[in-house]
Amino acid sequence: MKNRMMRMPEKGHLVEMEEEIPEIKENQVLVRIEYCGICGSDMHFFQNGAIGTRKAPPDFILGHESAGTIVETGKAVQKLKAGDRVALEPGIPCGKCDFCKNGKYNLCPEIRFMAAAMPPTDGALRQYMVYPEEWCFALPENISTMEGCMIEPLAVGMHAARRGGVELGKTVFIIGVGTIGFMTMLACKAMGASRIIVSDALPKRLEMAGKMGADVMINAKEEEVETRILHETGGLGCDIVFEAAGSPYTLASTWKYVKRGGVIVNVGNAGGEVPYSFGELARREADIRHVWRYRHIYPAAIEAVSRGVIPLKDIEPAIFPFEESQKAFEFAFEQRNRVLKTIIKMF
Repeated sequence: MKNRMMRMPEKGHLVEMEEEIPEIKENQVLVRIEYCGICGSDMHFFQNGAIGTRKAPPDFILGHESAGTIVETGKAVQKLKAGDRVALEPGIPCGKCDFCKNGKYNLCPEIRFMAAAMPPTDGALRQYMVYPEEWCFALPENISTMEGCMIEPLAVGMHAARRGGVELGKTVFIIGVGTIGFMTMLACKAMGASRIIVSDALPKRLEMAGKMGADVMINAKEEEVETRILHETGGLGCDIVFEAAGSPYTLASTWKYVKRGGVIVNVGNAGGEVPYSFGELARREADIRHVWRYRHIYPAAIEAVSRGVIPLKDIEPAIFPFEESQKAFEFAFEQRNRVLKTIIKMF
């Protein structure tokens, strides 16, 4: 059986190819990929051929937000069976290093993460994938595989909320409500944040955030953000500030919005050097924490969606057929002002 896939021979250009499906090993399953989301990192590779110094290898396969149906299982597979619908966690760690042994497998230096350049690892923009059973998570009947492919960005948002210590009574401020900021917002709401403030420069994103849980929306182009934050919090600042825009400018300004003794969470991971007022941070005795992907999140994320605590069903992504993957990537960039998520339907 041939496997159709989209490879990127050069930046900005996808080409459909066919290859043989490799034989599955005893602990692996063969998954018929049904949906693959386009992530911000995919767009960087597509547009620039690199993310910072990490260059895309030749004929790279993009995509790491995926879900589908198992069609075959290896002899040692015990928990899953043919016909099960699954979301694929895209990082496969070594399982042997200190980070893996201590449960922080997302920090494994040898992790092979789909559509990552170092080490070069092809992604999920292909119709079939052979994958370890351990990193496939069954979806309950009330979660579609389209929602299943959005479990990955939701996992980032949930990990960010956990890192920030979100709980009942906390006021949070999320800078940037693209996909990751939006998922962080949904996670904060599910975890009991009492007040959610968001900012962005795009009105459509703010409108969507307001419909799905934000209490205060700030248009950063039209308002002085610091003034509005202090007004909304009685001059105290927010308990937790999430930088999800990935901008050096907004990351450098996070100290202005955090309450004394509060927490800043760097979710966007802005590239390059960022000038920062550590003296101001020290005077507030605020923590700054970072997010690198996620760990031990998929089961909780799937349960939250299944219970309706996090309503992924309410997100209305733009969906393109596999044959129009090139168009989907171009659309995801050109229409980023009005569309939160673009997904490719593989069959």
